[in-house]
Amino acid sequence: MTAVSRVAVIGTGVIGTAWAALFLARGMDVVASDPAPGAADRLAHGVRAHWPGLQRRGVADGASPDRLTFVTDPAEAAATADFVQESGPERLDVKAALFEALDDAAPPDTVLASSSSGLLPSAIQDACLRHPERALVGHPFNPVHLMPLVEVVPGARTSERAIEAALALYRAAGKRPVRLHAEVPGHVANRLQAALWREAYALVQRGVVSVTDLDAAIAWGPGLRWALLGPLLNQHLSGGDGGLAHVLEHLGPPMVEWWADMHRTPDPVLTPELVGTLVDGVAAELAGIDQTDVVRQRDELLDELLRAKAGRPALP
Repeated sequence: MTAVSRVAVIGTGVIGTAWAALFLARGMDVVASDPAPGAADRLAHGVRAHWPGLQRRGVADGASPDRLTFVTDPAEAAATADFVQESGPERLDVKAALFEALDDAAPPDTVLASSSSGLLPSAIQDACLRHPERALVGHPFNPVHLMPLVEVVPGARTSERAIEAALALYRAAGKRPVRLHAEVPGHVANRLQAALWREAYALVQRGVVSVTDLDAAIAWGPGLRWALLGPLLNQHLSGGDGGLAHVLEHLGPPMVEWWADMHRTPDPVLTPELVGTLVDGVAAELAGIDQTDVVRQRDELLDELLRAKAGRPALP
């Protein structure tokens, strides 16, 4: 596949807008589409808001927000695109309708990627009546213009050519793609997050810990290490010279007991009471803090961390 120079971004909410800004920063032309009233203005504003941060990280020669165009018809956007990134609502019926139209309009070699956070790509590609082999999931993480991870998830009929083309495009956009070899609901990273959230909600519901202290336990503990290395490599390093083998030999049995206790604990039920406890807990955690400042400072630190991490080649 030749280098991608024109990307269609279908759906310009939070995810689609950040995708558009990122592709533009990498020197690509972007044609975007969204049916919502006022979408074009919101997209232009969002791209401009992301641009200073992208410039700090470095943009390609000739990159400019002015290389963004907007059309109302997704088929029109796809018709001239080398790659399509769909970021519509997380509903299979909506995505199926979109992919049927995109598949009918896009050139045969154009990959159709969905940003879906949990839907199975095989179900999405079933709507592609012409070329289901070019459809897959390319799931990013928010904020998309900063977070490197993209999960590339092929469906049952996705071709190797489409997978390799998606991996190449995401790498060219500065992403760190990971390829999944089987499709499961929620993919990989969201399933791992969901496992943590399940236990977090249960601990709060049981009164073991407050929302504020639970967040602190992660943000000021393992979360700091997880930002640098994955959970298995972190576990390996905690074993000293013996590595992961030593950890599993000595701490594996207690960990199995913790799992057993978790299984004995009923799954949390998102009752109105639990939802209220969680929502009120977050509100208390943010009391006196402007959430806009939280987002801004989070993104600033993410940017600093990513630039610092890029200079540490020993961190895989």
